Amino acid sequence: MTILLDIPVIETERLVLRAPGTDDLPAMYDFYDSERSRFVGGPCSHEQAWRSLAMEIGHWALRGYGRWSVVEKASGEIVGMVGIFNPEGWFGPEIGWDLYEGFEGRGYATEAGRAARAYAYDTLGMSSVVSLTRLANEQSARVAQRLGAVLEGTFQHERHGMMNVWRHPSAAQLKEMAA
Repeated sequence: MTILLDIPVIETERLVLRAPGTDDLPAMYDFYDSERSRFVGGPCSHEQAWRSLAMEIGHWALRGYGRWSVVEKASGEIVGMVGIFNPEGWFGPEIGWDLYEGFEGRGYATEAGRAARAYAYDTLGMSSVVSLTRLANEQSARVAQRLGAVLEGTFQHERHGMMNVWRHPSAAQLKEMAA
């Protein structure tokens, strides 16, 4: 059996969102080796990071959407992963982001998050999405707020513990705000 994935490429002003692949492993290894990954299940071994990449690709196969590898246009460097995440047992479709060391503070998570949300609404027809952040992850909470999301409550995840639920403006609300 052959599974072919048609993962779209999305370009923003400064970024390219593209299919994740094995070329991303060195950057993922660095991320999962660091304390920076503590809010997403790390630090962890290279084997576990490889499994994480396999899960990201598998999410596209099973759901028809997922997270992209995010590349900085100016340098060609991978800056992180951003996209739509909704595995079994999750709260619902989530716009999530992992930003790699050295790329924080540039607005990349916000820029890529907007592109992912637009894809969720405009291409997939979703009407609402959330972002989940660990209670102590203030940087991610600020990204959610910059995306216009409002703290809705908390969600007890079996593996990740208590998480904040940030509700994004709906597709209709974004259209009203743009008018």
